Amino acid sequence: MKKENPKISAALRTVTGRAVKNLRKAGLTPATIYGHKFEPISIELSTLELNKMFDQAGESLLVEIIIGENSYPVIFKNPQFHPVTGDLVHIDCYKVNLKEKITTIVPVELVGESPAVKNGNTVMHVLNEVEVEALPSDLPEKIEVDISALAEVDNKVTVAELNVDRSLVEIKNDPEQVVVIIEAQRVEEEPEVVAEEEVAPGDVPATAQKTEEEKAAKEAEEAEEKSDK
Repeated sequence: MKKENPKISAALRTVTGRAVKNLRKAGLTPATIYGHKFEPISIELSTLELNKMFDQAGESLLVEIIIGENSYPVIFKNPQFHPVTGDLVHIDCYKVNLKEKITTIVPVELVGESPAVKNGNTVMHVLNEVEVEALPSDLPEKIEVDISALAEVDNKVTVAELNVDRSLVEIKNDPEQVVVIIEAQRVEEEPEVVAEEEVAPGDVPATAQKTEEEKAAKEAEEAEEKSDK
């Protein structure tokens, strides 16, 4: 059964330049559909729907943008986010030729649990994404790495060991590049405790000595006053 691509509706956009801020206030995100031998189209999408779609598709999953009766298969590129809200404020939509291979980024996700963690060791996820080349319809949404077999320190998984259909997907990264590795538990050294040295009376600063002398004189005066009464 052929995988159905997620779809999102859009409208043609006439607003450009600084005026796009009014679109964002209205809950819309400006975008552009472009591609090889394709005249770019300025569009606008619901920010709420686009955020949901991008969370699902990222920059690897093929998405169909629907404008009226037309459908455009695209890959999201160059997302720009609002620094406070985290909403998408602009995104590029690369129109693909379904019969031509493209190069894009696919996330790498760890699954399972490593027995080494129970001994206090650490799972280091070194490579979070890889560059792949494939036909748009063959692009994996993500590549999963099962870490349950990583039981000892220095056990690792490299790019060469990633589980993908190599007849359909080519990974461009160095095959020897480490994706995930088990590192030994780090033992934190206790801070060295420096014993306080006893200070001889003569080593006390003059100001401190004077203060103690003044206290003694004051106590003597008070004692004399009591004895006179």
